Amino acid sequence: MSNKGIINKIIDMSMVDGPGNRTSIFLQGCNFNCFYCHNPETIRHCINCMECIPSCPTKSLKNVNGKIVWNDKTCINCDECIRVCKHLSSPKIYNWTVEETVERIKKNIPFIRGITVSGGECTLQHTFLTSLFTEVRKLGLTCFVDTNGGIPLKRLPDFVEVSDAFMLDIKAFDNEEHLFITKSKVDVVLENADYLASINKLFEIRTVTIAGMDNRTTIDNITKMLSKYIKKGHKIRYKIIKYRKYGVRDEYSMFSAPTDDEMEELKQIAIRNGFEDVIIV
Repeated sequence: MSNKGIINKIIDMSMVDGPGNRTSIFLQGCNFNCFYCHNPETIRHCINCMECIPSCPTKSLKNVNGKIVWNDKTCINCDECIRVCKHLSSPKIYNWTVEETVERIKKNIPFIRGITVSGGECTLQHTFLTSLFTEVRKLGLTCFVDTNGGIPLKRLPDFVEVSDAFMLDIKAFDNEEHLFITKSKVDVVLENADYLASINKLFEIRTVTIAGMDNRTTIDNITKMLSKYIKKGHKIRYKIIKYRKYGVRDEYSMFSAPTDDEMEELKQIAIRNGFEDVIIV
């Protein structure tokens, strides 16, 4: 794996990606294909089909020796290139070294507590992230990982060691439901949840809830599975997220959110199973 990161975008200051103000780095590429994904342009890598080039009003995309080159200086971020892409990708990518990424982060140091990496699925680029986190921690910043849990983290001890904490998406507890949502099995996700909780690096669980899905069973089983770590004094936040169709692909926009009453019921299930920090979003 290259020691360059394939980066979709950077939000210099975010208040919703971990504790405090953080620089959030979204990496390109994902091993899931969730139908309610709010940034589906991060799922696949650009195949240089060139179909987006004519859509750019500022001519910020060019064909250079068979590869699309993006000029971020002239780009106005209208995202027309993303709208016309048929491959769940984006030509607006930074291929940055660790050093280049750290220089961007340094500009935000007076205002942030740390960085959070997301995606796509950021752990697919764990070699790059291990090197990046090693340097970022030297700056006195914390390094959080927002992950779908689809990569067995026990096999990546160096990466886990330099990561301060993880925010883990668990889409469903039942394997068939997880396959329906993500096109992938749930077993590795649940193994990662248990592993991260056992080493006290599971900062937050996130579950998107959708009307018609078995949300109650999902929340009940996840919180029961992790309750043994709560009893040991581990602090794990549960963020229960109401489905929103904004940003979702048109062909999946027919789904709807649970009622407010159901959301409150789900929160009470988590609390009943020992979770104290439960947030409805």
